[in-house]
Amino acid sequence: MRNIVFSLLALATSLSAQNAPYDFFPAADPPYYRVRYEASTKPGELIFPVNYTIWIPPGVKSVRGVIVHQHGCGEGSCKSGLTGAFDLHWQALAKKHDCALLAPSYEQPEKADCQMWCDPRNGSGAAFQKCLVDLGGKSGHPELSKVPWVLWGHSGGGHWAGGMVLTHPDRVAAAWLRSGVPLLKANPDRPTIKTHTVPEAALKVPVMCNPGTKEGVTVKEGRFAGVWPANEEFFNAVRTKGGLIGVAVDPLTAHECGNSRYMAIPWLDACLSVRLPKNSGDAMNAMPTDGAWLAPLLGTEAVPAAQFTGDANKAVWLPNETVAKTWMQFVKDTQIPDTTPPPAPTNLRVNGNELAWDAEADLESGISSFIIERDGQVIGNVPEQPKNPFGRPIFQGLQYSDTPAMPLVKMTFTDSQAEAGKKHAYRVISVNTAGLKSK
Repeated sequence: MRNIVFSLLALATSLSAQNAPYDFFPAADPPYYRVRYEASTKPGELIFPVNYTIWIPPGVKSVRGVIVHQHGCGEGSCKSGLTGAFDLHWQALAKKHDCALLAPSYEQPEKADCQMWCDPRNGSGAAFQKCLVDLGGKSGHPELSKVPWVLWGHSGGGHWAGGMVLTHPDRVAAAWLRSGVPLLKANPDRPTIKTHTVPEAALKVPVMCNPGTKEGVTVKEGRFAGVWPANEEFFNAVRTKGGLIGVAVDPLTAHECGNSRYMAIPWLDACLSVRLPKNSGDAMNAMPTDGAWLAPLLGTEAVPAAQFTGDANKAVWLPNETVAKTWMQFVKDTQIPDTTPPPAPTNLRVNGNELAWDAEADLESGISSFIIERDGQVIGNVPEQPKNPFGRPIFQGLQYSDTPAMPLVKMTFTDSQAEAGKKHAYRVISVNTAGLKSK
């Protein structure tokens, strides 16, 4: 039974049409917890309602960090945040490091100014810190309000995550900015976008900028053509001061997240393995630089820092050899290899001809599907055809802001061909997105 960017030229909306209403919520029963805050009318506070859903790894005694998966601008992307904490792949990263997984969902009307939440100084930063206190009380983990933050953000969420690095650098362990970065110079075309400065402490925070190549790198026109110039400006401002920042251009995409999670998760894994303190509440560890690799900006080959012949303060910074090799594959075609099979499913339950089971995702490659066997013969797959319009087919499906599709898919199967009254032996096998099968 064991075998079982944010674009500076266009902020208003995401490209996807997400139809789930705000009153559609996946249940937030333990190990999930949720708080919701109404919009505020006080100056400087958040003008949109917001939901925060958190997942706490079952059995964890003390949380060591909070991984934040932040959606982008527009009503559709905001709704997609409702499922972010339920993502099995991101949960695998969180569980490995005894971290919680948090997903906000701002209730931003379609044509409202995204800056009113994606700039944390407009109230969202304070609301985020309040939610950690309140969720700590609900979950019995009061340490949530004090542990380091691990930030991932898409589009306006990248602007938010980068803004949190610049305004709270002592709290951030690492940050991945997919298509969005904070603005450092005033833009007369967007007067509502306030600029940031780069404090000295922010230079010690590992940061990765992750634009799509069609966002101004190889495609110079269109709605998101301003993303790369903004990323380049932000990278140069941080790197020329010695900041620990890199760039990983997605070679296949525009503003959609594509296969970026297969680079983001191992990069964050490497950073968290070093940065997070062993005991909750202790100070974060400094990111070591002696094993770093460097690559030319927009290049595809990285080398050990000691062998780099260009200007190191203009080069892409990568924390170690393993990450550098993964990065070289990602910027080539995103097809990062995986040689380890996923964990086997557990807790297979059979009730008549209804099967249900539990499973954890492969840290490197997530879950693509499950194979169902009866008496040693394959009788089905769940789902029959895994789908993902933005990248590798994945069990939970994927929305535009890299969150599971709604409604959440369940780990269940109905054996409609089972013979009544006859005993059968069932097995369920996990398949990761690299095609490898579990035991």
